[in-house]
Amino acid sequence: MNSKITEKIKSDTILSKIITDFDNKIYLVGGAVRDFLTDKETTDRDIIVMDEDAREFALKLADVFDATFVPLDEENKIYRLVLSDKINYIDVTNPVGGTIEKDLMRRDLTINAIAVDIRSGEVIDIAGGITDIYNKCLNYVNEHNFEDDPLRLLRVYRFQALLGFELAPETITAVCKFANLIHKPAVERINYEILKLFSGKFADKALENMNKTWILEEIFPFVKELKQVPPNSHHHLDLFHHSVETVRQIQYLYENSDDVVKEHLQKIDFGGFSRLAHLKLAGFMHDIGKFSTWTIEEGKHRFIKHDDVGAKLSVKFLKDLHFSNKQIDYISSMIKYHIYPSHVMTSPQITEKIMMRYVRKMDINSIDAIILAQADRLSARGPEITDEIVERNINSLNMLLKFYLEARENLKPLPKLLSGNEVMEILNIKPSPKLGEIMNALHEAQISGDVVTREHAVNFIKTLD
Repeated sequence: MNSKITEKIKSDTILSKIITDFDNKIYLVGGAVRDFLTDKETTDRDIIVMDEDAREFALKLADVFDATFVPLDEENKIYRLVLSDKINYIDVTNPVGGTIEKDLMRRDLTINAIAVDIRSGEVIDIAGGITDIYNKCLNYVNEHNFEDDPLRLLRVYRFQALLGFELAPETITAVCKFANLIHKPAVERINYEILKLFSGKFADKALENMNKTWILEEIFPFVKELKQVPPNSHHHLDLFHHSVETVRQIQYLYENSDDVVKEHLQKIDFGGFSRLAHLKLAGFMHDIGKFSTWTIEEGKHRFIKHDDVGAKLSVKFLKDLHFSNKQIDYISSMIKYHIYPSHVMTSPQITEKIMMRYVRKMDINSIDAIILAQADRLSARGPEITDEIVERNINSLNMLLKFYLEARENLKPLPKLLSGNEVMEILNIKPSPKLGEIMNALHEAQISGDVVTREHAVNFIKTLD
C-alpha cells in the first residue's frame, strides 16, 4: 500500500464516487497513478474492472456521471467516458490475459505498469515502475511487447516529450532493434502519437532522442534533407537542429507569454489537440522547403521561396498521415507565412495600415504566426546575427502582437463587395483561372484597405481586365 496514492484516491471525487456506488473489483492504472505519485493534477483515469464486462460496466458509469460513452476498441473492450465538463474522462477495460499481473506485463513502459486497487489501496508494481518514476527513467516492461504492438516504439518518445524522463540504455537498444516495425501500426494511431508528442513540454528532447534510434527519419522522411543543410552566416545550427530548436523556442515563448496568448494556444480548434501542439509540429517542419531551394551565390546560402515550397511539400506529408483538412490548412499556412510577420515589421515605415493588413490576412492565426516567427528568430544566431538584430526583431514582433490583441476586439469580417458572378458580368468573362486571380486580387486589395466600397471594387477589377 502506498499512502500517497491512497490519500489521492480518497480525495478524488470521481474515484470516490465509483467506490461508493459500485462493489466491483477495480484497479486504477496508467497516467493517473503517475500523476498521484508526482503530486500532479489528473484528468484521465484508466480503470480495469475485474469482475464485469467492461462495456456493461462503462455504460453504468456513463449513467452515474452523465458522461458520453465512446467505444474506443470493441475488439479489446476499451471504452471512454467523457464527463460533462469535457475535461475529465475515464477509460474502462478488462484485464488483458484475465489477471491484473498478466495485463501489466503486456504493457509498454514500467511507469505505465502500476495498478492500484481503488478500494483497498493495494499496489501491484511487478515491473518496478514506481522506482522508475522517482528516478525519472523510461524503461520497457518486456522488449517483445514492442513486437506485439510496434506503436509502443513511438510511445516511448511520446512519454519522454510529456515527462522529460531519460531513456534507460536497454530501452534505446530495444527501440533500435525493432525500429523497422514502426510502419506496421495504422496511420491514424501514428498520427495520434505524433500530436501527443508535440503536446509535450519536452518535445524537442524527444525529437533529439528519436534521431538516435532511426525512428525519426522513418516517421519524418524530410529529416534526411534537413540534415544536409549546414550552418551558415545566419544560422549557428544545421537545418535539422535549427528545426528542433524552433520547437523548443515555441514552448519557451508559450510558457513566458501573457495569459491571453496562452489561452489562445491552448484552444482545441482542430484535430482534438491544442493549437500549441500543431504549432510545434509546424515549427519542426517550417523549413522543409529549404533543401530543394538551396543555392550558394558568392558564399551566401539562399533559399528563395522556401516558405511557399515548404507549405506545398507539407500537404502531401500530412495527407499521408491522415491529418484532417483543417489541420493541414493550419500547418501549411504556418509554414507558408512563418517569415511574413518579420517582413511586415521590417517595412521602411511601420504604420497601422501595414499592421492591419497583417491582422486581416492572418486573422485568427495572427498570434500563432508571430510566435513561430519569434521562435525562428531565436533559433538562428549565426555570425552575422547580432544580439541587437535579434532584440529588435523580437521587440517589433511583440509590437505587432500587441496591435493584434487590441485591434481584434473591434475587428469585423470583410464585406463581400462583389460575387464571382458579378465580376464575370461586369468584365464579360467566363469561369476561368483568370476569374480566380481577379477575386484573389480583390480580396488582397480589401485586406490592404485600398478597396473599401462596392464602387471601389468595380473600378479596381476593371483595372485588372
